[in-house]
Amino acid sequence: MNILFLTLIDFSSFSEWGIYTDLLRALAAKGHSVYAVSPVERRTGKKTHLIREGEGTILKLRIGNIQKTNVIEKGISTLRVESLFIKGIKQYFSDVHFDLVLYSTPPITFCNAIAFVKKRDGARTYLLLKDIFPQNAVDMGMLSKSGPKGVLYRLFRRKEQKLYAISDRIGCMSEANCRYLLDQDPQIAPERVEICPNSVAPRDLSVDAETRRALREKYGIPQEKTVFVYGGNLGKPQGVDFIMQCLAHEAQNDRAFFLIVGDGTEYSRLSAFLSEKKLPNVKLLSRLPREDYDRMVAACDVGLIFLDHRFLIPNFPSRLLSYMQAGIPVLAATDKHTDVGQVITDGGFGFWCESNDQEGFSRCVGSLLSTDRAAMGERGKAYLQAHYTVQRAAEILLRER
Repeated sequence: MNILFLTLIDFSSFSEWGIYTDLLRALAAKGHSVYAVSPVERRTGKKTHLIREGEGTILKLRIGNIQKTNVIEKGISTLRVESLFIKGIKQYFSDVHFDLVLYSTPPITFCNAIAFVKKRDGARTYLLLKDIFPQNAVDMGMLSKSGPKGVLYRLFRRKEQKLYAISDRIGCMSEANCRYLLDQDPQIAPERVEICPNSVAPRDLSVDAETRRALREKYGIPQEKTVFVYGGNLGKPQGVDFIMQCLAHEAQNDRAFFLIVGDGTEYSRLSAFLSEKKLPNVKLLSRLPREDYDRMVAACDVGLIFLDHRFLIPNFPSRLLSYMQAGIPVLAATDKHTDVGQVITDGGFGFWCESNDQEGFSRCVGSLLSTDRAAMGERGKAYLQAHYTVQRAAEILLRER
């Protein structure tokens, strides 16, 4: 079977570690021919080109600048992406008959490219639903359903519904995701919706005592304290106001140390806050290379997940998998609509509180300071092996419905 994966994620090898490249390798290992279209932005100076590997073929498609640019250029580049994808598929994959098209949200703007391949080849289409937009933007106050911003909301909502309509099957990250989607869009037949969670090719990311000591020394992390680490985006979805409130409250906790690693729109505000408060048990680092980050996380004791309490959509952050592979327990502070906290607590590998409950966060910190964290971490590893492997996800994708 020939499988086409469409994405706006910039990757140049199937050997890279990540939820999508891991999945594509698993599909290739089952004997399928895998093709991917992945962008390369104009700022790199690179032209459109093909990369051929043992697992398959990647079309590195030159597009305009979308990341780290002004709003006007980003808007124009985003609008042109779909036509560029169609042109690239026509030019480079004209002789390939695709049986299955995979794509994920974000973005929601691949409809015409998907429709082109579906009509040309009679391909089946599968949406990996990782983000529910534009409702998430409404939750964060960036869009509204009425007024001037309502025009944009309705435009994006039509694109979202078109994407759902063209998808033969929709894989959601969790049970709460499935329920929300079917409640929001009752026109979708329930038999088209299933759980296909974030998944990885599991690696043992834990480290021995000597490596742990060396890594803590390298990053200026106290050797004797219980280190709570957050790694990832620092934007509005993470509820940075609550993060700052919790860090300030835990400033006098001489047993705990908080390491925040990431970047995003709220990074500078968090940095300014920490510079002003001079909290003795907090360290902020900018984003690290993936391999460095994974090793550093394994030298910590507890992984942190934050989601803004205003969310109505049930997010399920993929960074959970990094903590599980590192063998450390998880503390999740989220909205009440996601079921990530329920998964963590039911699996016995962490604690949960609502992300507007600072006292609840402190209670969770206290519990993790006194619990058997090694045992909780092992339960997390076992849960990942049982539920979140790419082999299991590949079987879900490939089964006939």
